Amino acid sequence: MAVRNKYSVLLPTYNERRNLPIIAWLLNRTFTENNLDWELIIIDDASPDGTQEIAKQLIKAYSSERIKLQPRAGKLGLGTAYVHGLQYVTGNFVIIMDADFSHHPKFIPRMIKKQSENGADYDIVTGTRYAGDGGVYGWDLKRKIISRGANLFADTLLRPGVSDLTGSFRLYKKSVLQEIIRKTESKGYSFQMEMMVRAKAMGFKVAEVPISFVDRLYGDSKIGSNEITAYAKSVLSLWVKV
Repeated sequence: MAVRNKYSVLLPTYNERRNLPIIAWLLNRTFTENNLDWELIIIDDASPDGTQEIAKQLIKAYSSERIKLQPRAGKLGLGTAYVHGLQYVTGNFVIIMDADFSHHPKFIPRMIKKQSENGADYDIVTGTRYAGDGGVYGWDLKRKIISRGANLFADTLLRPGVSDLTGSFRLYKKSVLQEIIRKTESKGYSFQMEMMVRAKAMGFKVAEVPISFVDRLYGDSKIGSNEITAYAKSVLSLWVKV
């Protein structure tokens, strides 16, 4: 008898009290409609806006089997948030996504279907804004140019085999994510990029699914000039090392 797959969503949060109820409701609806087993692990970095209180209310609403809160003492970086959350994963697949509603859960069934399509058994399925009918909505021209430029810069140097290196909406086999994350050194904005470069170097099978990326509904973007500079340095560092 085949083992039923379970999908664990890792959701790092910081000041997402207004977005969290929406994303939790959409995840519940998506997984329920598609008859999929799931859990949501919220990794909150000591948000001062009451995000954790909202998370506790969601646990009461959906049950502690479905939603778990695993907070940290402060803002410690995106990479370490996933390392922290992975400790509590009970599924055999892990989905990483943003909490700000820029990643719509409606694309998750497409990723799941792609993972095993025609017996392919992909290790990673990543959402792409830059292939097929994927796209970005709500960004001004400057931000679009920065994002596209960051991807083209990394692609030119690193040849990762995917069209969207800086995206953060992905489906991993749990064992694969654990293996890659152990070798990943980046902590901030460049973490997602390094994960894909490492995956290729380690020989994992990767597929892409076009997604629509929508700018955050509430709150401010956490990407600034410091993150962009760090990203460029990380690309050059990986070019030397990987």
